[in-house]
Amino acid sequence: MRIPILKLRNILLASIQVDLTDQDAMVFQRNLVEEVSNTECTGVVIDITAMDMVDSFLARMINETASMARLQGAQVVVCGMQPCVALTLTEMGRELIGVEAALNLEQGMDKIEALLASRDGARSSVKEGNPHE
Repeated sequence: MRIPILKLRNILLASIQVDLTDQDAMVFQRNLVEEVSNTECTGVVIDITAMDMVDSFLARMINETASMARLQGAQVVVCGMQPCVALTLTEMGRELIGVEAALNLEQGMDKIEALLASRDGARSSVKEGNPHE
């Protein structure tokens, strides 16, 4: 199943609306990383609101996808994690390392925009010779 990846300005939005098989997760990872490269977007929001289950493989795939996107210069926010998913991941000892999280899509978009604005502001300060602003 192909997960749609939408481009909104400089942000890619992927909303996963079904539980993914391992194969679906690998295809999604490849597609998202290719889209980051092709579009040169600096932000990625992955909405998992509709997912009722995230196993250790899928948690690892989300972590790896976020790492790959960051290596290409993009910030990543995962939003919409169901309480039962958060509980399961915690019980398994799994974390989404290096991944920002938000309660819902609206907060996810706010968070990615704030991260990008903060990063762009820091870059502007360094370019102007004021790295501590």
